[in-house]
Amino acid sequence: MKLSIIIPVFNEEKTVSEIIKKVEELSLPVEKEIIVVNDGSKDNTVGVLKELKGKFNFVLIGHEKNQGKGAAIRTGLERATGDFVIVQDADLEYDPGDYRKIIEPLLNGKADVVYGSRILGKNRGSSFSFFWGGKILTFLSNLLYGLGITDESTCYKAFKRDLLNSLNLESKGFEFCPEVTAKIGRKGIKIYEVPISYHARSTKEGKKIKSKAGFIAVWTLIKYKFK
Repeated sequence: MKLSIIIPVFNEEKTVSEIIKKVEELSLPVEKEIIVVNDGSKDNTVGVLKELKGKFNFVLIGHEKNQGKGAAIRTGLERATGDFVIVQDADLEYDPGDYRKIIEPLLNGKADVVYGSRILGKNRGSSFSFFWGGKILTFLSNLLYGLGITDESTCYKAFKRDLLNSLNLESKGFEFCPEVTAKIGRKGIKIYEVPISYHARSTKEGKKIKSKAGFIAVWTLIKYKFK
């Protein structure tokens, strides 16, 4: 069995080295395939990644221009060969040490989709706007699709690769998350949740998602309910 780990990267020269090192050194009960997609970074991310290639075993793909997180994930998915896929942000908000409990329900056949819930993990909250934005998206997901989940906008989403490929993903930006959630909901597939750790960072520390993305996410959830 193999787990494909897709890491979309945009201007993360300060953190990408550590996150790749953590993923590379992680011991799992499955083979790992690390796919890093540089999404048109303008800082020294490319230089850092090229240096890391000499130390660690990962596939490096590059977009000449920034296209968005969703586009980077879709590019990574085209190269993925694992039985399962998980998305890993290139910052340090999420801990790869949680992979084992995230993929366990996939390995034992309990689930086809697993979300790592920051809410179940009882972590210190993000800023007011990000926290309540996530709450709203989760409420709307449950209302529209009857999912019964606690954390829709979590980065840690793991899937059977065949299922993820069947969703015909279209999103280029941060709306990847609500698109996936909506399409899983439309298929009537249960989303299994496990608690994860989370270390929120602020926009000053490099968080890139803006308030506009929240409105796009709401529209995405509604759109795929009726599309």
